[in-house]
Amino acid sequence: MIRLGIDVGGTNTDGVILNSENKVLGSSKTATTKDIFTGIQKTIKTLLESTNINASEIKVATLGTTHCTNAIVERKALNKVGIVRICLPSGSTVPPLLGWPDDLVEKLEAETALVHGGYEFNGAPISQLNFDELKQVADQFRGKVDSIAISGVFSPVLGDQEKEVAAFLEKELPGIPISLSSEIGTIGLIERENATILNAALMSTISHVTQGFERALNDEGINASIYLGQNDGTLMTNSFAQKYPIFTIACGPTNSIRGAAHLSQEPNAIVVDIGGTTTDIGVLSNSFPRQTSLAVEVGGVRTNYRMPDIYSIGFGGGTRVYLEGDSWKIGPESVGYQLTEKALVFGGNELTTTDVAIGAGYMEIENTDVSQVADIPCDKIYPDFVSMVENAIDRMKTSAEDLPVVLVGGGAALMPETLKGASRVIRPEHASVANAIGAALGDISGTVERIYTLENRSHQEILEEAKAEAIQTAIEAGANPDKIDIIQLEDFPLAYLPGNAILVRVKAAGPLLV
Repeated sequence: MIRLGIDVGGTNTDGVILNSENKVLGSSKTATTKDIFTGIQKTIKTLLESTNINASEIKVATLGTTHCTNAIVERKALNKVGIVRICLPSGSTVPPLLGWPDDLVEKLEAETALVHGGYEFNGAPISQLNFDELKQVADQFRGKVDSIAISGVFSPVLGDQEKEVAAFLEKELPGIPISLSSEIGTIGLIERENATILNAALMSTISHVTQGFERALNDEGINASIYLGQNDGTLMTNSFAQKYPIFTIACGPTNSIRGAAHLSQEPNAIVVDIGGTTTDIGVLSNSFPRQTSLAVEVGGVRTNYRMPDIYSIGFGGGTRVYLEGDSWKIGPESVGYQLTEKALVFGGNELTTTDVAIGAGYMEIENTDVSQVADIPCDKIYPDFVSMVENAIDRMKTSAEDLPVVLVGGGAALMPETLKGASRVIRPEHASVANAIGAALGDISGTVERIYTLENRSHQEILEEAKAEAIQTAIEAGANPDKIDIIQLEDFPLAYLPGNAILVRVKAAGPLLV
């Protein structure tokens, strides 16, 4: 089975072709284009030409994309969202969209409705659904919204009412995509609702992305199953991605972490991914990215769906270096994909980190003119680069113990052979396209995070039920049912809730079924 992996970053579009044993047959790095898809097409064409592989042999094509992140950050191409909160008579004190950036609220043109329903923490209903009320909601939304976000009080404990409301609205408003909070976020109504609204807002964006990817593949004669990268380091089918576009947010750094695990064969390490604009530092735990336990802000909106624990700094191969008073400042501005036009060593007029690394003798690139930086004190500036990365690594460690550090990304050559806090520095072959390798490699996963009460059931029964649900979710997302493993199983007693409650978190993953 030949796999094609594409990862679209802000500076470069990377591509790889892997064989059935996950060996790299060919790789390519081209500048990301303004329309994105020209860059993808160019990358695919280059790969096919350099490997002499017949396009018909490629059976799986995977895409890691920043489109959904960019849509939220840039407030572009977002759907108009109808918001339903199932909460009355309680849960109305804090209205939806409170605390959101004004410009984002304006773009969503949201219609909001609070309706009767919701659950207590143990699954007992707060009140029953009122279908006359739901009919009014449908009338309110008709012709005004492109997609709908439904969230209910404690729906991760029991999602029945969310599903009933969705079924009712699907009949009343056929064809409108609906997002359910119980399938996206965890406990915490406001943050979960926020994540669900963002997911609903991204429906048109993800459709546009996958249609363009399909077009780029078809133009090269590739008839392959399409998968998209998720932000937990695994893949999802095209149809699954259409329902949950928010899971693509931050998939770029996690692809790099997964690619680094494969290339280095280190299951537990710190991964430093140095791109053209930023450096992303993540942690490998059992070959998968460590997840954050904190609420995460996406485009200024506080959410609580699963996200990788990533720390980013404004340092990359294209980062600008400039004199401010008597001291040299590094970034965070970057020349990005224009590095070969604007950097001094390429004949441009901007001093970048690449210029300094070449001038200090730590980096060599063909067709560069080192004399262009002869008057710059590169030896004095360069140690500040190293300190920035070392401090970021230290911030991600949970103990004082030195750990292996895997350097990947196009800017990995900016770093020296040793780093403080690293037991060893690993620079694997094909490190510059680790993100595309991670995209092509990914397993399919299913995750469950839910509160259970132990009143009438044993601890083991609850864990088995959660595991079965995670496995089923992975199968629905496209995993091979015969090869799924449980890769994460945690449970936490919730002393602040009555009834002997526990929070269970399970993740199952397996290779994709082709």
